Amino acid sequence: MEPAPLYQDVAFGPDGGRAFWVHAEDGTRLRLAHWPAHPGLEHRGLVLLFPGRSEYVEKYGTTARELAAMGYDTLCIDWRGQGLADRKGCPDPLIGHVGDFAEYQQDVRAMRAAIDLLYHPAPPPRLYLLAHSMGGCIGLRALHQGLDVAAAAFTGPMWNIPHDPRMRPLAWAASWLSCHLGRGCELAPGTSAVPYVSEHPFEDNELTTDPDRYLLFQKQLELHPDLALAGPSMRWLLAALRETRALRRLPPPRLPALTFLGSKERIVDPQAIRAMMQRWGAPGRLEIIDGAEHEVLMEQPETRVMVNAALAELFAAHR
Repeated sequence: MEPAPLYQDVAFGPDGGRAFWVHAEDGTRLRLAHWPAHPGLEHRGLVLLFPGRSEYVEKYGTTARELAAMGYDTLCIDWRGQGLADRKGCPDPLIGHVGDFAEYQQDVRAMRAAIDLLYHPAPPPRLYLLAHSMGGCIGLRALHQGLDVAAAAFTGPMWNIPHDPRMRPLAWAASWLSCHLGRGCELAPGTSAVPYVSEHPFEDNELTTDPDRYLLFQKQLELHPDLALAGPSMRWLLAALRETRALRRLPPPRLPALTFLGSKERIVDPQAIRAMMQRWGAPGRLEIIDGAEHEVLMEQPETRVMVNAALAELFAAHR
C-alpha cells in the first residue's frame, strides 16, 4: 500500500492518521484513511466507515476523533468516482458516476483486504460498520455478501431514492432511456453541476443544522477543490434505483443494527428506512433524531453526544 495525501488541515482527525492507495480488482485506485484509537485506552476494535455520495475521507476526521476517544480505530474510504479515488466513465470529473453498484463491492473487498495488511502480523481486530447515506446502501449489500462485522450502524441510509410516488416511473424511464441513448453521463434531473455546499447557503440546507459544521464543509472544498463532486449522472441514478429496489426485496441480515434517521430528513427516503428497520426485527433498532437533518454525525454538539453514546453502547454490546 502506497502512501496517499491526507489533508490534515481540514480533517481534524485524531493523531496518527494516515492515508494510502489501494486498488480494486478492476484496477481502480481508491484512497483509504486510517486513524488509530487514542493511546492508553483499551483497544476495542476497528470501525469501517462507509461515506455517502460525493463525500471524502477528510469529512469524517472529526467522527474518527470521537471514535478514537471510545477506543476504536477508524478506516474510511474514498469510493470510486469521488474524493481522490479514480474518476472514470464520464468526461466531466465533477459528475458522480458509476456503471453499476456492484462495482462498489470491489471497493469494499479492497478495503477489507487492506485490513489484514494494516494489522499484520497481528490478527485483525473485531470489525464494526458505520455507514452513511449511499454508504448505507453499499454497506447493506456488503452485509448480504458476508462482510464480517460484529454490528452495524447506519445514518440516513439510502435505501430508496426520494421521489414523489407519481414521479418515480418517470425517473426510471428517463434514466433508462438516457443510458440507452448514450447520454448516461448527463446530470440527473434536479441536480447541479456545482457541489451542493458551494452553491447553497447554510440557511435551509439539507445536511445539518450546525452552522460551524456547514462552514467546515465549505472550507474543505475551498481549500482542496480536488475533493469536490457535483450531482450524479443518469447512469448513477439508474444504477441506484436498481440497487435500492433489489435490497428492499431481500430479508434484512440477522445482525445487530442501529439506524439513525433525522426527523427533518430530505435527501433519502425516510419511509424506506422505517420499513427496512421494521422488517429487521429484534436485532435492529431505529432511532429518530428530533430536529436533525441528513448528517446526524455532523449535527449540533448535543446531537453528536447522543448519537456517539448510542454507537458506543451498540459496539460494546457486541465485542
